[in-house]
Amino acid sequence: MPWSLSIFEMKKVFYGWWIVIALFIIGFYVSGISFYGFTAFFEPLIREFGWSYTQVSFAASLRGMEMGIFAPVMGFFIDRLGARRVVLLGVIAVGLGLISLSFARSLMMFYGGFLLLTFGAGGCTVLVGMSAVANWFQKDIGKALGIMASGFGASGLMVPLIVGMIQAWDWRATYLILGFGAFLIGIPLSFIIRNRPEAYGYAPDGKPPEEGVRSVPSLGEKIRFKEIIRKRAFIFLNLSEFVRLIAVSAVVVHVMPYLSHFGISRTRSSLIAAAIPLCSVIGRVGFGWLGDIFAKRSVMVLTYGLMGLGMIAFSQAQVHWFIFLFLLSFPPSYGGATVLRGAMLREYYGRDAFGKSLGIVLGSSSIGGIVGPTLAGWVFDTFGTYLFVWYSFAALLLFTILIVFQIKR
Repeated sequence: MPWSLSIFEMKKVFYGWWIVIALFIIGFYVSGISFYGFTAFFEPLIREFGWSYTQVSFAASLRGMEMGIFAPVMGFFIDRLGARRVVLLGVIAVGLGLISLSFARSLMMFYGGFLLLTFGAGGCTVLVGMSAVANWFQKDIGKALGIMASGFGASGLMVPLIVGMIQAWDWRATYLILGFGAFLIGIPLSFIIRNRPEAYGYAPDGKPPEEGVRSVPSLGEKIRFKEIIRKRAFIFLNLSEFVRLIAVSAVVVHVMPYLSHFGISRTRSSLIAAAIPLCSVIGRVGFGWLGDIFAKRSVMVLTYGLMGLGMIAFSQAQVHWFIFLFLLSFPPSYGGATVLRGAMLREYYGRDAFGKSLGIVLGSSSIGGIVGPTLAGWVFDTFGTYLFVWYSFAALLLFTILIVFQIKR
């Protein structure tokens, strides 16, 4: 066994789980800043520059470029170069993007810094993480993806920390500190990542190579990428993810300014913003586990139904107990759908083209990630309320159940 794995072998733990842990930590840090934590910067940016809600929302929507343009390309790079190199470049770009944001003096400079940040995030979060885990796991893919993706959910803990940093210093110093933190945390962890277990004498799930070969079903393992993208089930999966990201991105970006209109303080609203990804951890692990037991499509139908109900509860946030109902339904279900998306791709089509196919799915969903925050910001600027957009998103999510039913193996 190569020397680089020996310290982990002494603990008798399958090396794939160390990769899961490393990706958990990287996802925790990067998602906490670039995705969930952005809502904390929303109002300070408006106060300093006088930008509109639409302009600031569009900056967050540029995060969709991470998946819309970069993810399909990243998928090819991951399949060819391996996950470790892509993660290393990603965390470096994240650090540089955050540092550049701290020096922004105009809207265009801020957009540019955010593009660099999202490019880096695309190389070290969802796509590369799921691709790496899918190479190391088969039978336990739902559990492994659930634990890895829980890092994104747990990153909600970063929101109150970021709010406190902005209050103690300012938003520029906060971005600068977080940028150097990306280097210190992400670069060492990137060296733990490995591409495929066969190079280290394993088969997926840690089985001996001979047993691993016997346990891998022929279905999907040799299917070509060109065949995958022509299948109707793949198209429906892309459509469902497009709708999911419309709702999720709008809620995550606008939650703090939305709650502030009901007289909820920034401290309290930051805790609610943090609770959204934290509650999603329940769904990432729980629905991932259920997906290993029951039909993944049926479990995904359940997640979209719960998301629609949660969106309705969110529209009634002026009644505070509806916020608890929202937290119990919306975050766990969207977190579970994130895991099931990757698990279904792995089960239906195998791992040979996993990075490419997941890159396409993320690219499609990112269009929703661009539309959601910008549309919500425009609706508020135009009508002075978010109510119309929340009701529309709820109806769209419930309608998507019909689309998910069409995703067949």
